Amino acid sequence: MTLRHVLASARSFQETPSNCSGYGFTQGKVHKQKCGGKHIWLDSNLCFNPTGNIIGSGIFVSPKGVLENASSVGVALVVWIITGVITAIGALCYAELGVTIPKSGGDYSYVKDIFGGLAGFLRLWIAVLVIYPTNQAVIALTFSNYVLQPLFPTCFPPESGLRLLAGVCLLLLTWVNCSSVRWATRVQDIFTAGKLLALALIIIMGLVQICKGEYYWLEPANAFEPFQDYDVGLIALAFLQGSFAYGGWNFLNYVTEELVDPYVNLPRAIFISIPLVTFVYVFANIAYVTAMSPQELLASNAVAVTFGEKLLGVMSWIMPISVALSTFGGVNGSLFTSSRLFFAGAREGHLPRLLAMIHLKRCTPIPALLFTCLSTLLMLCTSDMYTLINYVGFINYLFYGVTVAGQIVLRIKQPDMNRPIKISLIWPVIYLIFWAFLLIFSLYSEPVVCGIGLAIMLTGVPVYFLGVYWDNKPQCFDAFVDKMSLFGQKFCMVVYPAEDKGEEEAEEMKESLFLIAHLPRYKQSNADTCVGAHKT
Repeated sequence: MTLRHVLASARSFQETPSNCSGYGFTQGKVHKQKCGGKHIWLDSNLCFNPTGNIIGSGIFVSPKGVLENASSVGVALVVWIITGVITAIGALCYAELGVTIPKSGGDYSYVKDIFGGLAGFLRLWIAVLVIYPTNQAVIALTFSNYVLQPLFPTCFPPESGLRLLAGVCLLLLTWVNCSSVRWATRVQDIFTAGKLLALALIIIMGLVQICKGEYYWLEPANAFEPFQDYDVGLIALAFLQGSFAYGGWNFLNYVTEELVDPYVNLPRAIFISIPLVTFVYVFANIAYVTAMSPQELLASNAVAVTFGEKLLGVMSWIMPISVALSTFGGVNGSLFTSSRLFFAGAREGHLPRLLAMIHLKRCTPIPALLFTCLSTLLMLCTSDMYTLINYVGFINYLFYGVTVAGQIVLRIKQPDMNRPIKISLIWPVIYLIFWAFLLIFSLYSEPVVCGIGLAIMLTGVPVYFLGVYWDNKPQCFDAFVDKMSLFGQKFCMVVYPAEDKGEEEAEEMKESLFLIAHLPRYKQSNADTCVGAHKT
């Protein structure tokens, strides 16, 4: 029986197609439902998601790390302000690149197009191995720490309990993102609103404290009184700790292809979200020091819990719940973003094509989400959260600078290129000056941590030449990859959104996978032939 005969017989058994308002990977080729196109608007996803992706565990973890390295309250507040300004400058540079190179994938796509495949692969490689797993592990651990800390008022929660609860949080949100994109975006919107309300409570309580005259550590003479000697290298590490809290500001560059009117909405989102986040972060830290001395803040593993215990009394339970809501949404946002980066890498041939496949009905990138979940669970085995933050901060800033430098290179190489958004070159220059200062002194202060990050990145060079650049691989290797991809397709019920294939061929691919799942009376060999005809 031929493929067309099988498909003709199967059509009478097919369910009514679902309305897949999904991740937008397909451009309408594989699915004739609403799986492709631009569907992210400013009112909800565009306005809430940048803010929701930035505000996560950082404001509840980083204050301790920033203060510890800044050596005084005043310098710590200056670090928070400057980090917000530098983040806004970087976002403007990314906005120009986002509409000049309108591809999903963020800085990976920009670095690859400007500097070539190897540079892009290294950005992807370090993101897959370090950045996203580490970031999600830190946020999930913060969630579990704030949930369990009230249950252990006289001691720290057990490490095994922290990691177990963090793993449960990660698995639950992975299931949500695999099941429905609507659920994922609603979780993001709801928990973003919740975390802003929690931070508003912190800020309001801080203002009440100031009105009562509790601002000893905000007076200039006391604010800049160091509790240890100032050190330029430590201040650079304070910026790394602060930059972790601002992580997620480039979220929209990962979904540029899905934005409605990106020329207007991308800069608008920047001007709304980053000033709002900077305001919230600075005033939250001001509120912290109205209730705690620097020594008390440094002695706390859950800053907001200690803050609530001092000011809320019997209502102190509100604070850990609020922080848990915030970090829960942060894990969700990170999962949402990382799956797009893996999709972009798989589409370019830098990752297995299975990671670019989406569920044939739900339009969710299940393989990419499962891969992200597994790598994050492995990262939960590490112990020191602040070392993880330094890893992420150093590597992130390294590639942020490379990407912004690419903006200048592109201006020189292609001056006549269409740029719907064009900013003055003074902004990328300012960003690169700060970038050089940060990386040099961070490497000086933490040579082992930063050196390990660089070494992990360089391991991607041989992987690139063996896995991507080398075309004439042994047939046994290609056969093994094809077999594993086919197994992954069947297991996850996913198809590749083959934009370069015709409508009829793509539709046959979808229907053939339907046969594998719902028509077991046909021989499996025929089903294998159906899917095998479309290489993954």
